This record gives sequence, C-alpha cells and structure tokens, in this order.
Amino acid sequence: MTNAIHPAPMEFTEDEIKQDHILRFFHYAHLPPTLKAASAPFAGLARHIIDTTPRNPERTVALRKLLEAKDSAVRARLP
Repeated sequence: MTNAIHPAPMEFTEDEIKQDHILRFFHYAHLPPTLKAASAPFAGLARHIIDTTPRNPERTVALRKLLEAKDSAVRARLP
C-alpha cells in the first residue's frame, strides 16, 4: 500500500509492506538532506528487525516504537 504521501521505502518489498503496513512510514527519500540523515538509520533498523525477528505482536510493538523514535528524531531536526 503505497501512494504519493507514503512512497514505499527502498529497504522493503511490496510484499513486506503488505504484511507489515507500518513499514511504509519509514520512507525518507522525499525529505531534505538534514531530515533524511536523521530518518534513514531508522529504516535500516526496521530492516534489521524484519530480518531477525519472527512476525509476532512484539515485533509489531518494536516497529511501532521505532517509528515513534524516528518521528521524534526528525522533528528534533526541524528549524
């Protein structure tokens, strides 16, 4: 499920995004360089979680909390 507001992050396949919809919020290609630098590492961590953790409710919580941290890190860099 991707669209103009939430383009698919390059780190994840369409099938992965269909299974875990939250992954679409880890996109960062559209951001200016300063915000992109703050956001990109979180997509890498989400990729690590997907690759190393079985799909279960706790993994979903981990991704949700990671997304919250990413959003905070990006907002901290706003002027």
